[in-house]
Amino acid sequence: VEVVEAGGGSVQVGGSLRLSCAVSDLAFSSLCMAWSRQSTGAEREEVGDINLTGYTSLRESVKGRFTISRDNTKNVLYLQMNSLQPDDTAMYFCAAGFMIGGTCKLFAWGQGTQVTVSS
Repeated sequence: VEVVEAGGGSVQVGGSLRLSCAVSDLAFSSLCMAWSRQSTGAEREEVGDINLTGYTSLRESVKGRFTISRDNTKNVLYLQMNSLQPDDTAMYFCAAGFMIGGTCKLFAWGQGTQVTVSS
């Protein structure tokens, strides 16, 4: 499975970006997907995930600002990011997984796309 992120860039505080993640697996609709991020010098942290039915969960700090969605007809995952803040500056990664025991077990990660938010 190949996972490729796109859409990163530099924005001003309060701006928006939409990241996309193309997945090569023809069984995309059977995969759970997740976004994570890693800023310089910090541990990678999960941003949120989406299951097979489209149910999403997000970390508290991005709730109300970020939205995860998927288009199973295009094999693409999205991360809509609004009201961006400097703390959102990070490399953003997409990952694919299988639902096992109610948990999304990730097995494939992309190379990441950089998001930089400046004031």
